[in-house]
Amino acid sequence: MAVALAAGGGAMAQFGHPELGGMGQWSQGGMLMIGDMFNDGLKHRVRGLADELASAMRDGRISAPKASESWGSSRWWPEELGQPSSSGSQNGQRYAVFPDKRRLAIERDGRVTIHDTGDHRIHGASQQQGSNSNLAFNGDLGSVNLSDLPEIRRSPDAREKPSASFETAAQPSFPPSEQAKQPRPAPAAATLSSPASGDPIELIRRLAELRDAGLLSESEFSVKKTELLSRL
Repeated sequence: MAVALAAGGGAMAQFGHPELGGMGQWSQGGMLMIGDMFNDGLKHRVRGLADELASAMRDGRISAPKASESWGSSRWWPEELGQPSSSGSQNGQRYAVFPDKRRLAIERDGRVTIHDTGDHRIHGASQQQGSNSNLAFNGDLGSVNLSDLPEIRRSPDAREKPSASFETAAQPSFPPSEQAKQPRPAPAAATLSSPASGDPIELIRRLAELRDAGLLSESEFSVKKTELLSRL
């Protein structure tokens, strides 16, 4: 668990151990999933362990293990991305998630592509059935398909040149007079509209995470929080 927390920057962890309920995921703010999903007692213990270790790492009471040692020579993603919070393989493809940089690395047929995850704070890949080759991932905003995440970079050939520099995908250029006319992204708060049936407490927790990440101002957070509390 400590190694998994170190890989996730102390804010999230993806782990796999029989004493922790098998494969599981934890993230700061209360999200926890374990393979033994109906064992509430085990969930309570795993959550307590993760919360305590994360708190101890933040306070400096324990030193975070060097997660890089656990990866060894298996690194296939660009070095500048650092260590992923989770990685794995599915349908003949490998993936590595870097939530702090909002990036997702995919390796397929010897080529590595980098995708922008935007506001999706991804925890890991969804379990899929059948021969569907399109990966899907679980995150704070629900499930998202790989095809919905914009590709921003790709390697020439990851098998022949594992350390080759990446080329930035071509971006459309506009004259200065046209740039002002281009649509601007909607404010982060606009993406937070949720059905009235959502749990207000859970929504407030997610809002707090976006505020702490700098995606919401304090005033936007307060307005939305007041609106959600009025539903109670």
